[in-house]
Amino acid sequence: MPTLLHIDSSIWPVDSSVSRDVAASFRKEWESRHPDGTVIHRDLTADPVPHLDGPTYTAGADHALRGRLIRELEQADAVLIGAPMYNFTIPSTLKAWLDHVILMGRTTGVENSPVAGTPTVVVASRGGGYGPGTPRESFEFVTTYLAKALGPGSLDLDVHFIVPELTMAPVVPAMAGLIDLHEASMAKAHAEAVAKAGLLAARAA
Repeated sequence: MPTLLHIDSSIWPVDSSVSRDVAASFRKEWESRHPDGTVIHRDLTADPVPHLDGPTYTAGADHALRGRLIRELEQADAVLIGAPMYNFTIPSTLKAWLDHVILMGRTTGVENSPVAGTPTVVVASRGGGYGPGTPRESFEFVTTYLAKALGPGSLDLDVHFIVPELTMAPVVPAMAGLIDLHEASMAKAHAEAVAKAGLLAARAA
C-alpha cells in the first residue's frame, strides 16, 4: 500500500497553524483514498532532529538517525511538507531535516536516485503578501529556497507549492482591510490541497 511522508515544522498546534491546517486537508483526503496505507508523520517541533554535526556528516547513511530519515524519504510514494515562513525563510527544524536527507551519492548527485521524481506538496504559509509584484517579493526565501533544495539539481523531487498567505490579517489591526483576501487565499489553499491529494493518491494506487 502507498506511503505518505508527512513533515510538519510549524511551532504552533493545528488550531492556530495555517500550514498544519492546510496540510491536514491534504492528509485527510489522501487517507480517505488509502485507508490501509502508511503515513509516516514527523513533527519537527514535537520531535526535532538535531542539527547536522561533523560525526553525523561523516557517517552519512550509516548514522542511525540520518539513515532512518533517508529511508523514510526513499520509501515514500508522496511527500507532504508544512513550511511556514519565519523571518522570510523556513523554520530551522526543517532545514535540519533537509541537511540529514540530502546526501551526496545517495539521494543527490547520483543517477536513478530512489527519491527522484517523488511527488512532493509543500504548504508554504506566510503572514503577509510576497507574491510577484508585491513590495516584499524579494524577501521570499521559502518557495525560492525549497524549489532548489527539493527540486532539480538536489533531491530532484517533483515539487508543487500551495501558498496560503496574509495569514496575519485576522490578528493584525493594520491588515484588517486584507481579511477578505486572506479568507479567499485560505479557501483556495484547502481546495488545492484536497485536489492535489486526490490526484497523487490516484497515481499511487
